Amino acid sequence: MTVSFGATGRVSIIVPVLNEADGIEQLKQKLEGVKEALSEFGSIEFVFVDDGSTDGTLPLLKNAFPEGQLCRIISHDKNRGVGAAFRTGFEYASGNIVCTIDADCSYEPRGLKELIKTLEGSQADVAVASPYHPNGAVQGVGAGRLLLSRVCSLIYRTISPVPLYTFTSIFRAYRWSVTQTVKFQADGFVSAAEILIHAAEQGYRISEVPLVLRARRTGTTKMKILRTVVRHLSLMRTLALQRLGFQRESTVPQSLKSPRRVPSVASRAYQYSLEKEQ
Repeated sequence: MTVSFGATGRVSIIVPVLNEADGIEQLKQKLEGVKEALSEFGSIEFVFVDDGSTDGTLPLLKNAFPEGQLCRIISHDKNRGVGAAFRTGFEYASGNIVCTIDADCSYEPRGLKELIKTLEGSQADVAVASPYHPNGAVQGVGAGRLLLSRVCSLIYRTISPVPLYTFTSIFRAYRWSVTQTVKFQADGFVSAAEILIHAAEQGYRISEVPLVLRARRTGTTKMKILRTVVRHLSLMRTLALQRLGFQRESTVPQSLKSPRRVPSVASRAYQYSLEKEQ
């Protein structure tokens, strides 16, 4: 395992990959454009996590992206889920800014520039692509996936510590410290919401960046809809019980908490609401 160290002037981009053989060429073209678009922020490191692909993705990935100091390919022996892929990626990422993107490029990868600029131009610790923001948009996405994502985000917005418009997007930029101190248990797509909730609980600032979510052009979605719904409901139940006072809020060991904490999560959430709703 490689030890992460948050190198200044380096952007790490984590790409979870599962059975994307048909889309590797598109991914290669898109990421070549990202290297140029993000060059002003320093060196660009790619961390690919093949999550147990069975369609020949791994050799195609290795051929398209030769490994070196700034390109790493880690392979899970079996499919563990996108959340597990994030944990692996966070262990290997060495940049002071750590991004996560979808391998299907449903968000234009060049959009990372807007996320990173948000981190550099504000006190934000996490920048999230937000298609459900009033200035965001969705194009061509299937009705089932869209309904699940919108409804989940709406419910989380109501019961979570921070009132975001979008909780389910994995297209994000984090300060390195966030990836090291925010611990999450979910292995699947529910991890996207869990990370934001725990980050808010620890006092990290979260900003949304309106972007466009588009339907994938190659392959099929890897989300197991029923399983994802059940796990979202479980997390929502826990949050609701916390808000009603029937369950203690989740905690992390003091040694893992960021020094950039605030006295009150509730006051931070209210401040965020004022900033975003005006």
